[in-house]
Amino acid sequence: MLKNIYVTPLNLLKSATSLQQQVRTTFVLKRKYDPPLHKTNEKPRQMRAKNFIYELVEDTLVKKRPNIEVVLKTFVEGVGDKGDVVSMKPNFVYNKLLLPGLAAYNTPENVAKYAKTEAEKSAVKHSSAYAQRTVNMLESIVLAVVMNKDEPWVLEPWHIKASLRKTGFHCREECITLPKERIEGPDLKKENKDFYCTVTINKLEQARLKCRLHHWSTDPSERLPYVLEHWKLQSEPLLDVGSPEKNT
Repeated sequence: MLKNIYVTPLNLLKSATSLQQQVRTTFVLKRKYDPPLHKTNEKPRQMRAKNFIYELVEDTLVKKRPNIEVVLKTFVEGVGDKGDVVSMKPNFVYNKLLLPGLAAYNTPENVAKYAKTEAEKSAVKHSSAYAQRTVNMLESIVLAVVMNKDEPWVLEPWHIKASLRKTGFHCREECITLPKERIEGPDLKKENKDFYCTVTINKLEQARLKCRLHHWSTDPSERLPYVLEHWKLQSEPLLDVGSPEKNT
């Protein structure tokens, strides 16, 4: 009867699955003290403890890696257009270009494969790699347009140009398109109200810039109270036309 009893084997010493990952840690060392020399065909002299003292020459783990050249498969904002060969930092290339499939390694085959065709060259969509980034930055701000509270004025492109210069943007007056309706003042009913204008970049891209009107006086006693972080507050449109497309 005992022969019919089945005994289940226990794998108590079975090794657990472990993750093995290669670590590239290479150190270049040199001896601080030269080892003793010996003549040819003689037994090497025994080294002393000081001969095993080393000095670090180079740590490849913290060594700056060279840039990697890749060929762009499509337009990448802030980098380049399709077919461009760019040289970027390794981390940016791996995470932002190679892994998403936006670029390939720079080889003669890839350069020929992803080169622009004649039709693509004629149909220009982006004037430069940074133009779209500029459009995004302009459309993300609320531009404060400060006008005189005491003297009559009519809003002109150079007013927008001066206000943009205060925020770090430089453009020419012919690149700025104001609303068709005339904006003039001083008029306190227009205080803290918004209107839109269009900024053309490289004669191709267009950014819709949101502007907010403020009045300012040279007389301190006539100045309006300062509004902290006005761009976070809700405001009303200055013009009767509701949509920004019609304002431009």
